[in-house]
Amino acid sequence: MRLRMRTKILLACLCSTLAALAIQTLLFERTSSTLLYGQAENAGYRTLENMQNELRIFIREIEGGLVKIYNDRDFLKELGGGTSIEKLREDYYRLAYTIGTENFSTSDRVLAVYIYNAEHEIVSTYRKAVTPKHNYPRDIYENESYNGEKVKEYAASSEAEMLISSYYNPYREKNIVRFAVKIYDTTSLNDTIGYIVCDVDSKALEKIMEKYQIDDGTYTWVQPVGDRAIYAVGEAEKESLAHYEKIEKCIRDGETEKLGSIPGGGEVLFCVQQQGYNLDAYAIMPQELLHRSQEMLGRNLLLVATAVTALITLFITYITRSLARPLEALTETMSRIRAGDTRRRASYRSKDEIGQLGEEFNKMLDEIERLIGREYENQLLLSKAEYKALQAQINPHFLYNTLETMSSIASIQNCELVSTLCQSLSNIFRYSLDMKHPYSTVVKEINHLKNYIFVMNVRMREEVKYGFDIEEAVLQDSIPRLSLQPLVENALNHGLKNKHGEKSVEIRAWEEDGLLLVSVTDNGVGMDGEEMNRRLRENDRDAMESGSSIGLGNINARMKMLYGEEYGVFVESAVGKGSRVLLRIPRRKIEEAEAWKK
Repeated sequence: MRLRMRTKILLACLCSTLAALAIQTLLFERTSSTLLYGQAENAGYRTLENMQNELRIFIREIEGGLVKIYNDRDFLKELGGGTSIEKLREDYYRLAYTIGTENFSTSDRVLAVYIYNAEHEIVSTYRKAVTPKHNYPRDIYENESYNGEKVKEYAASSEAEMLISSYYNPYREKNIVRFAVKIYDTTSLNDTIGYIVCDVDSKALEKIMEKYQIDDGTYTWVQPVGDRAIYAVGEAEKESLAHYEKIEKCIRDGETEKLGSIPGGGEVLFCVQQQGYNLDAYAIMPQELLHRSQEMLGRNLLLVATAVTALITLFITYITRSLARPLEALTETMSRIRAGDTRRRASYRSKDEIGQLGEEFNKMLDEIERLIGREYENQLLLSKAEYKALQAQINPHFLYNTLETMSSIASIQNCELVSTLCQSLSNIFRYSLDMKHPYSTVVKEINHLKNYIFVMNVRMREEVKYGFDIEEAVLQDSIPRLSLQPLVENALNHGLKNKHGEKSVEIRAWEEDGLLLVSVTDNGVGMDGEEMNRRLRENDRDAMESGSSIGLGNINARMKMLYGEEYGVFVESAVGKGSRVLLRIPRRKIEEAEAWKK
């Protein structure tokens, strides 16, 4: 009996394990190839889409700085009124400098600004920190190598969107990104009276593109249709570079319909267009990268199958020896008790599970009456557990998965806006509902804020312009989770809701005297700043807890509870003059913040 039982356990476990591994291997070979390939391909497209979204935010910031030239009414009047080029140069020789230094932050990496009249004559030039190595042209038309003809073509065309181009700077030995915006006559809005050109260091794009680089073997670049490539990242193989040169030439010649036939059988071409601008993103990925996960899983499966078989054999041999003998003794005891020997008790006293089973069996016989009451209590506990299990089925992961599913369906149906919106909402909820980590970093708060801004832009049809000026030194500073989004939400709901005309919100973060300062400035209807600061000083926590949303009072109370009464939210505002909300807390790294909390 003992030998048969051990043999049965060993054979049953080994056969079940081997059968499961065999079935898993067959199913994997049949279904995983297409699935993993499709997932990797979709991941490549999503990565390029995310990169394009962040590039679009950067491009819009550059465009926003250039169109501020319309604020100089006198210049526009003279530029469109036939004033001579000599007079314009004499009166407005510093205009390009003013635009380049005041309308852009250092993170925008603006290198030069040029202002031209409709006859392509230079009016004003700004060049940043000119040295023999960091040298930039005084006039983009002084040499054909500066790709100025693309700007002339743009100025003479009917295109209204901003031009994105580039040229190779031999002094810097790198590509320089170029943006150009037409200047229209403000009286007719049809006649072009000039244009403004802005050259930007390609490091601004490099910082964004490298963040979304799929793999070292993938070659990724951005290029306008009809123009040269602007910037590329990745270390491609010789074959990939040959394909890149052919693709780049087709795009430069405007023959994009030929792109599908260029990559060979060993590579895949991805392309994602930029929304609103002529700047497409391309990536050449070797197909072996897409199949890498499948091959890795296949090898791991064989290793696991071999290791599991050996371990199961040794483990079951030991288990059968340690389990069969006490189980047979316990079974014999139970049989005698069932036959009428109710005084008999299990004699196995080991501390393992079988010993505990024998001990519990003895207690069951001794306390049969109490077991009835205990069984009733167990039924109640079971009911509560089932109720909690039903409640637990509804959790944030259901919401995340639903949004991810909606995003995938929208992407398949070519509803890119809906797909991106779902992705942003998923990121917002995932970040907002993470209660395990009360502290975050400035960079994560900014990323969460950008997801929120994207959703609001879709909702408000991009009628609000946003600007960011974040010092790199504070990006990894600690900040309580969900501290910045409510400040921007307050600006939208209270400052800009009833505002007519141009609406803007500027977000800035910097370090000063050991403090982390974050400001949110809007050009809205404003409010009574003194009254608001009085309420914030009173710090009425009962009023804060009774609200249904996170407002200034809530943020202010959290900061004071965490850091002290001298910190919190401060308001600079007047009715009709916009508002500036300042958040002030001590600088700490995320590890220091967690330790300080403890």
